[in-house]
Amino acid sequence: MKFTTYDEIRDFLDTVETCKNDVYLQSQYGDVYNLKSRLSQYLGIAALLSEHGDELELFCANKEDEPKLLRYLSTHSEVLGIRSDLIKIA
Repeated sequence: MKFTTYDEIRDFLDTVETCKNDVYLQSQYGDVYNLKSRLSQYLGIAALLSEHGDELELFCANKEDEPKLLRYLSTHSEVLGIRSDLIKIA
């Protein structure tokens, strides 16, 4: 994921807040940012804004939260660098 505007970041964090359980970003080096924690949010967003932001993976602790994040990604497909019509929500 790669953010380019403040609105993308705000909408992403608003979506995370609606999730029932933890939402994580994980780097290829094993760094884990729990996005339900305010401090970890700052660190996670900083990591996403860095030059290696597109290497982070997004995980949900609760499968029921995945559709919320998929909806965000379909609305803001530019953060993935793909067209929104390529994202399918079950």
